[in-house]
Amino acid sequence: MPTPTLHAEAPDGVLIGYRVHAASVDPSVEARSETDAALPPVLLVHGFASDAAITWETTGWVRALDDAGRSTITVDLRGHGSSDKPVNPESYAPELLGADLVAVLDSVGVEAVDIVAYSMGNRVVSALATSAAERVRRVVVGGAGPNELFASWAIDDARAVLLRDEAPRDPVIEQVLRPAIESGADREALLAVIEGVSGAPLSIPGGIPVLFVAGENDPVPAGVQELAREWGADFVSVPGRDHVSTLTSRAFKAAAIAFLAEA
Repeated sequence: MPTPTLHAEAPDGVLIGYRVHAASVDPSVEARSETDAALPPVLLVHGFASDAAITWETTGWVRALDDAGRSTITVDLRGHGSSDKPVNPESYAPELLGADLVAVLDSVGVEAVDIVAYSMGNRVVSALATSAAERVRRVVVGGAGPNELFASWAIDDARAVLLRDEAPRDPVIEQVLRPAIESGADREALLAVIEGVSGAPLSIPGGIPVLFVAGENDPVPAGVQELAREWGADFVSVPGRDHVSTLTSRAFKAAAIAFLAEA
């Protein structure tokens, strides 16, 4: 039976779609230790021009975490998937995106979570951790580094692709946006996301343990290894993987699950 999509209402009235995937119980396995049982749900936060199902369900993340005994909460960021899609850039200010995650946690009724985020989703998690650090136990930062991608884009190029189907001067913009257009994404909402998130920081309070994971051939998180060293955080490089293929990597899943299992 499909997991139902629920909605939490953000402080500004935007509805945020999410799903709760309870960990299955295998009666053939001995009872878990009290430490394992006390571990919080894992909140999975996708990146730009995607959604929770594409990023976390079809790639095997929900299943892998379930196999590890972890329940998960998958969320569609505003502008994506089953969530509302406002078209003004102000609706995508990082603090609003972070507040969306708080609204989801409140709706589910959980005090704190572990988090795995990917790409732009890490900017959203940064906003959550900065404003409500007590709601976050551990964070896995996947596919992101110190430089926010949209800040390097010319907004006129993004408008050309999204609103006029013209080729941009920067081929990377075409590579990122064209698949989203072909999948039927809301073009005006995506443009608003780009403008609202551009330049958002990657900043997680020092008391929260962080693991960085990046594909060996992924240019998006440039500088991530040095950032991990500055933060005193662990770093895992996934051999032979780019920004898209890193998500399906067993090595990524194994590293994240092991990190989140720590007390």
